[in-house]
Amino acid sequence: MLRSERLQVVLTVEERKEQAALERMGEARKQVDQHQEQLANLNQYQDEYRQQMRQSQQGAIAVTRLQAWQAFIAQLDQVIRHQEQQLAQARELFEARRKDWHEAWERRRGMEKYIESCRQQEARERDAREQKAADEAAGRAFARRHR
Repeated sequence: MLRSERLQVVLTVEERKEQAALERMGEARKQVDQHQEQLANLNQYQDEYRQQMRQSQQGAIAVTRLQAWQAFIAQLDQVIRHQEQQLAQARELFEARRKDWHEAWERRRGMEKYIESCRQQEARERDAREQKAADEAAGRAFARRHR
């Protein structure tokens, strides 16, 4: 069995590793998207709540109600900060997964190039053997004619 054929097994393993890394990167991307969407929703909700608060403040408002609104806004701020932290962590994980995938892609690509160079070397060696056999046959034929 030729070296290029034996290396095909290694290439198959590298392709599987690359595919697995790609899937992990895709899952990490989904997490980033989900966290971004949740953060956008929280910010929109907070903006709407503040708008309602401003509109209701145009008249007289009870102090307890104002304090409750402020406490709720403070809680929203805390939830938003937590969501921002989760988004940052999701982005870091995505970047790590992207890096892992890229390394797997490079290994697979390198193996493909190495197999191709092996095939070219094998072809050169085969051509050289065929040329040598043809030269030897021609030499024998010449020697038989000139005896």
